[in-house]
Amino acid sequence: MKVGDIPQVLPVEALFALSRILGQASSWRKVMDEAIQVVRPHFVFDNLVVYLLDPVTLNLEVGFARATGRGKSAEADVAWGEALSNQVVEQRQLILQEPTDTTEDRLQRPYMLGVPLQVGETLLGALIWIRFGGPPFDSAAFPFVEFFGQQLAQAILRERLAHEISRLEIQYSGLQAQEDFISALSHEFRTPLGFIKGYTTTLLRPDATWDAATQREFLNIIDQEADRMQELIDNLLDSARLQTGRIKMNFQPVRLDSLVSDVVARIRLRHPELEVSVQLDEPLSPILADPQRLAQVFENLLSNAVKYAPGSPVSIKITPDAGGAHLAFADRGPGIPEKYRQKIFERFFRVPDIQPSVHGTGLGLYICKQIIQAHYGQIWAESQLGQGTVFHIYLPWKP
Repeated sequence: MKVGDIPQVLPVEALFALSRILGQASSWRKVMDEAIQVVRPHFVFDNLVVYLLDPVTLNLEVGFARATGRGKSAEADVAWGEALSNQVVEQRQLILQEPTDTTEDRLQRPYMLGVPLQVGETLLGALIWIRFGGPPFDSAAFPFVEFFGQQLAQAILRERLAHEISRLEIQYSGLQAQEDFISALSHEFRTPLGFIKGYTTTLLRPDATWDAATQREFLNIIDQEADRMQELIDNLLDSARLQTGRIKMNFQPVRLDSLVSDVVARIRLRHPELEVSVQLDEPLSPILADPQRLAQVFENLLSNAVKYAPGSPVSIKITPDAGGAHLAFADRGPGIPEKYRQKIFERFFRVPDIQPSVHGTGLGLYICKQIIQAHYGQIWAESQLGQGTVFHIYLPWKP
């Protein structure tokens, strides 16, 4: 045989099948059984093991193992080539290991063939083939074993790179969201600070005298903007505490209809123009909940309706069932584009198409979701452009 000749351990169509299976796999583990089915009719083995090199600890760990032949009925008691895998990784070359034991028990006489899993200089681990009791591995099979190892190594590296790219994209997305949040937060703080500074400076001017009505008007504006800053700070603190699980819920019996009525009354004081209707089809039993935190959720949803659906009436429907209560907050505003509906509950996210005059930090709905989940409930949104948005909340009677 000439140097460089590839013996036909597998027919060409089987080699192509292997190349296709491993070359197109998004998850190499999921296709290994299919690859084994292609190989085994032409290349006999009993056990096959993939040892992966941990990039941090540099320890070898089993990434895949399959017993297909004589060792299948005694998997826990047969050799799996761990020592050989360490030698293969250390020497970075194919190693053949044959038994010296003369016992008649075939399972105690493993023939092992190990090949490094390597792409360029990147060492990923070792691939071990095992036959119990023979026949010995023929050197004519070495090129095929190396071919399989190369194809597998490329599949493993490709999957790792895909995971790393995905991780970096998520990390970048998070950094981008935080950058957008800081920008929005700076704007949100700058606006009330500007009002407070401006009206305070005006009131303190030594060259001007203001009547009592004007002074009261200016002080009311300063008071409102200070409340707005306090709300921003509270949202930031709540967001951080909810994310780390440091907020404790004070569960107690709560009448949802009464709580909703109280929230509506408060929101009407701040926004007397808002039309809110509450529909309750049947009497409600008390629910175990934290009334302060649920009120925070309801107020946020109504405040959002004022901001994002100005002039629209809001209807609240409460429907009990055997497991809990369903609340639906519906407006007739412009709606939320479909591509953003799955993101509106993410921390720092704001729909980019909203008007710049609409203030927000992207924390409100995130906080709502965390509070509802702390009650073992669910919150979700349905929306149609031009027809409005419905926020649904489902709360179990007992969390």
